[in-house]
Amino acid sequence: MTQTATVAPQEDIVSKEIELLQQPPKPTYLDEPITLANWYKHVNWLHATLLTSTPLLAIYGLYTTPVLPKTFLWSFIYYYCTGLGITAGYHRLWAHRAYTASKPLQLLLIAFASGAVEGSARWWCRDHRAHHRYTDTDRDPYNAHRGLLYSHVGWMFIKQNPQRIGRSDISDLNADPLLRFQHRHYGLFALTFGVLFPWAVAGFGWGDWRGGFFFSAIARLVFVHHATFCVNSLAHYLGDTTYDDKHTPRDHFVTAFLSLGEGYHNFHHEFPQDYRNAIRFHQYDPTKWLIRISSWFGLASHLKQFPDNEVQKGQLYMIQKKLDAKRVTLNWGVPLEKLPIFTFEEFQEISKTKNWTLIEGIIHDVTNFMDEHPGGKAFLRSSIGRDVTTAFNGGVYDHSNAARNLMSMLRVGVIAGGGEVEHRKTK
Repeated sequence: MTQTATVAPQEDIVSKEIELLQQPPKPTYLDEPITLANWYKHVNWLHATLLTSTPLLAIYGLYTTPVLPKTFLWSFIYYYCTGLGITAGYHRLWAHRAYTASKPLQLLLIAFASGAVEGSARWWCRDHRAHHRYTDTDRDPYNAHRGLLYSHVGWMFIKQNPQRIGRSDISDLNADPLLRFQHRHYGLFALTFGVLFPWAVAGFGWGDWRGGFFFSAIARLVFVHHATFCVNSLAHYLGDTTYDDKHTPRDHFVTAFLSLGEGYHNFHHEFPQDYRNAIRFHQYDPTKWLIRISSWFGLASHLKQFPDNEVQKGQLYMIQKKLDAKRVTLNWGVPLEKLPIFTFEEFQEISKTKNWTLIEGIIHDVTNFMDEHPGGKAFLRSSIGRDVTTAFNGGVYDHSNAARNLMSMLRVGVIAGGGEVEHRKTK
């Protein structure tokens, strides 16, 4: 029997969510401060065991097991496979729907992502969507404002209060039979593709059972874990805010290199549904390259790209913001609105005793510039008491931008009415 889901009107969904956000969470033991007496209650023992045992096993294996070239190469290859399973699968395909994948590609991605042992797609995407929706707030599961260590691994060691983590819609994931199947049998998926498969390839392939376990399975797992974790931590601390600086995500090639292309994170948070993280051809983003190459063979389609016009707006906004911040550190002379106002007749009278000249309605005192004028003192002296706007703007010489900036430091007043003033002959 087929069940038909009832879809609530959008305004009802929004109203319900606002109501839930306004309700204070019910207090639980997770709200209690962590002390020596209760610390063990706050530890997520499953995550803590996995994330501490695998590095210890990898170190033990490194000291007790020779690294065969074939095993090293296979570990490196499978590291990329499982890492791309997360970045191209969990992240860009299922969390952000940045492109459409064919069934064969979905099967490969779900297998490789399971091999990274980072939870089921439903669990991973639910937290990641909440992270985007509530970035840098208490509802962000890996809030960067709680520290680099917390956003890297701390949030997995400490139990999260489900009442305080931001809500995210995963109805599309719940409707996907493949993701439902993986979620129900995730333990089997993680064991098979995270440990047994890489171990068996090295063992059956060239007889390196010990190296296959310690390096292809365990050490490779440690590296892929922390490569992915860098997206939550390092990508929020290192680099530039290229498109917006309201939140912590940043762009940096080091993070991109460590995370299979996910390090252009400021771009990603601004344009999350774009299948790319790096938009320049020379920027390191193997996830983007995998998706694009897959599209050439019909395995991926509907690759989403944010309009370049809007991307450039973001860049220009930040460039302008930095220019404005730099601008206020420079001396641009007395603002025009703060200068005293003179009539043209007053300007001419005062110029009999002071070296004042007039350009574009602004009075300048050129006393200290007389000896520095490139055209010579005589040319500058002839402008005293006169409006030389036309001469300054090309009538005699079209002055440079540097000259105009220098003149702004010499201004002492403005002429009432502004503009160029006609010289009147005195009778």
